[in-house]
Amino acid sequence: MLDKNYPLPLYFQLKELLREKIASGEWKPGDMVPSERELSEQYHISRMTARQALRELAIEGILRREPGRGTFVAEPKIEHGLTRLTGFTEDMKARGLKPGAKVIRLALIEPPVLARRALQIPPDKKIVLLERLRLAGGEPIALETSHLYFNGVENLLTEDFENNSLYQILSEKYHLTPARAVQKIGADLCSHRERELLQIPEGAPVLRNKRVTYDAWGRPFEYTESAYRADRYVFQAELSAG
Repeated sequence: MLDKNYPLPLYFQLKELLREKIASGEWKPGDMVPSERELSEQYHISRMTARQALRELAIEGILRREPGRGTFVAEPKIEHGLTRLTGFTEDMKARGLKPGAKVIRLALIEPPVLARRALQIPPDKKIVLLERLRLAGGEPIALETSHLYFNGVENLLTEDFENNSLYQILSEKYHLTPARAVQKIGADLCSHRERELLQIPEGAPVLRNKRVTYDAWGRPFEYTESAYRADRYVFQAELSAG
């Protein structure tokens, strides 16, 4: 129960109580949770207090709200380790999820300034731009834009990137294997276009990942900008002292 004499706000107490129900397995992914009215009656609090607790759990990605239907326990977030270089397809398969992709754009273009710098592209050279909506179990998880540059890169325009892994194609057909990468990750609000493609609410948070990938000879061949759904994806790193 909630303690009105306890120094922590009631909405926070309720939020932690609901969080424990989910963590313990009492409420499972997909279960509908009580409404604001039901919570306010059960715990003798205002609907505004119940609304704030539900809203913050939804922002954290623990609950998901479906207009006209109610509030449900969200699926656990997909964890992506930062200690090993893997592609999206390999990462999803390792977690027992079916990877998928929808190609939004595949074209030979003049490189944008950031891509030109990251890939060290000489003047008058073009790159292949591959923009894909990345799926896990049929659910949109990320919008990924890859800028690719290497000898023969234009041949990528004939490849099937909806049913095949980019890194697998690069390794098997172009003898180009990722050896290391440098990436930067930050939080941001989704754009209107990202909201529509990722099927998330307006103003929802996304994790932006900018990555430069190098081959075994230290040559950069891919500059990628990705927007991941913050309610479904989390980056994880294991750190050691010394």
